[in-house]
Amino acid sequence: MPSMTEANPLAAPMTSPMILADGIRKRFGANEVLKGVSLSLAKGEVVAVIGPSGSGKSTFLRCLNHLETIDAGRIVIEEEVLAENDERGEARYAPEADVRRICRRMGMVFQHFNLFPHLTVLQNVIEAPITVKGLKREAILPRAEALLKKVGLHDKRDAYPARLSGGQKQRVAIARALAMEPDIMLFDEPTSALDPELTGEVLRTMRQLADEHMTMLVVTHEMGFAREVASRVVFMDGGELIESRPAAEFFASPQHPRTRAFLDSML
Repeated sequence: MPSMTEANPLAAPMTSPMILADGIRKRFGANEVLKGVSLSLAKGEVVAVIGPSGSGKSTFLRCLNHLETIDAGRIVIEEEVLAENDERGEARYAPEADVRRICRRMGMVFQHFNLFPHLTVLQNVIEAPITVKGLKREAILPRAEALLKKVGLHDKRDAYPARLSGGQKQRVAIARALAMEPDIMLFDEPTSALDPELTGEVLRTMRQLADEHMTMLVVTHEMGFAREVASRVVFMDGGELIESRPAAEFFASPQHPRTRAFLDSML
């Protein structure tokens, strides 16, 4: 059988990728939203996934960390198999305990923040390390304080989410994800629910993570971020991965007509 990169020239050739997704298929009823999507992500790489609404971008991201289950294909996270096809060609997942352990290596930042409204900013950041990892409050507190300083919100540590702007909520969400010390960060349209003036502060935080060589997969409509920060840009349309190229080449000379038409409409 050919290797994933031989079978799919859209995949970036690399050894031991942080994420390897091969032939991912996903249906919602009669609607096939992912039609054999393959993508690999190297350590320290920032990949921006762009495309029209309804193209399957967010569903693909959610499949990677088991928020959605796949129907067929293979997902490998840091050389550990999360799911792969059985003899019938249907996806079979690793045992549940292994799934949870593997998925903890990925932090997820959502479009709508998903903060706990009854917890303060600091409590939101420390909740998962305490409940999921079993850490003591005093053990996680210094890291939580440092992360809030990192995202510029230490002065809001005792505030509740209702008192924050959208941009501040999203930066808390980033700090919360980082508190679990993930190896990979997944961002699902992190600025699309924000007013334009609040988008910049979130993108600055993400740029800082990129500068620190955090491995990141970002579904985004922010073409400036994709052009300036991403090492590679992937274009999806109609449940398919149409084009994957280094960012500078992607914007300078897109190869596929569907990519060119999309960029003409966005830029």
